Amino acid sequence: MGTQYNQLNLTERIEIYRLHSSGQSLRAIGACLGRAPSTISRELSRNSRKTKAWPGGYRPERADDLAARRRRWDKRFKLVRQPHLQAYVRDRLAMGWSPQQIAGRLARDNAPIRISPESIYRYIYHRTEQKDYLNRLLPWRKGRRGKIARGGMSSLAHIKNRKGLELRPQDVEGRKTFGHWEADTMLFSRYGQNVLVIQERRSRLVLAVNPGNRKAANIENHLHKMLQPLPPHLRQTITFDNGVEFAQHHELARKIGIETYFCDRYAPWQKGGVENAILRLRRALPRKTNLADIADQRLDEIVRMHNNTPRKCLDYKTPAEVFCQILNPLHFKRDSI
Repeated sequence: MGTQYNQLNLTERIEIYRLHSSGQSLRAIGACLGRAPSTISRELSRNSRKTKAWPGGYRPERADDLAARRRRWDKRFKLVRQPHLQAYVRDRLAMGWSPQQIAGRLARDNAPIRISPESIYRYIYHRTEQKDYLNRLLPWRKGRRGKIARGGMSSLAHIKNRKGLELRPQDVEGRKTFGHWEADTMLFSRYGQNVLVIQERRSRLVLAVNPGNRKAANIENHLHKMLQPLPPHLRQTITFDNGVEFAQHHELARKIGIETYFCDRYAPWQKGGVENAILRLRRALPRKTNLADIADQRLDEIVRMHNNTPRKCLDYKTPAEVFCQILNPLHFKRDSI
């Protein structure tokens, strides 16, 4: 018997069938073929099972077809054959990374082992069918692949000195310059609980705070505290939806000189960056969370993890890395970064 393992072939399977049918023991069959008895036992047990389409029993041609199908199936799941890579991927999924972020970071770090996002998705949803529910580690936690139809309505209130996006400078659209922000409130199931979230459009850096309530004056006060420490070139514009909590936006322009703009009615997707950030934060802060149990330090930790997660749109750099490239550390408290 050689030291290198080779797959059983059809000729050997025919011989296994003949010898087994004649009453030979597994050890005798193995000795005749130069194979371990455990190999013979495994071959007979895995290819003789009764199924809906098969009454049971070992047949060499069917066993050879099943083995070929298993080999083709295993090639779909690179992670099955590489436990170390599988552990790496599972750890990053548990940290909230998406398959694209995992694959992109491996490529950026010139890791000796690479994997594509599609391979990770195939493995996740295969294991989900096997009741491992790895889909629950994905940012969106979808039970099946593909787009999920979403709907919803937004309210529009009369807001003093409101300016629409058509008046916003065109260079904001391309995300080429720093200092342009988006803001929204992240709501929870308990009445009155919310988190104020702002995102810098170029770097995707997120800042968040628990304001206590959504009164316009209170929200404006917290926005002022979050943006005022930044140098002027890093707080040029900020975009809101039409929620009444942002009705005191003009106070920001008066106090710190930041220009404020509002999305069209029923179009929150026009500030899609912060909407996407809130969806990502939902993994650690689902809607049923009781914010009374979440300390400010824990909220800072969640935001810090978000800001140190690589993003495909940043060439797999992290938002903190991109933002800190242009930020003088003396100007800004970097706890959230």
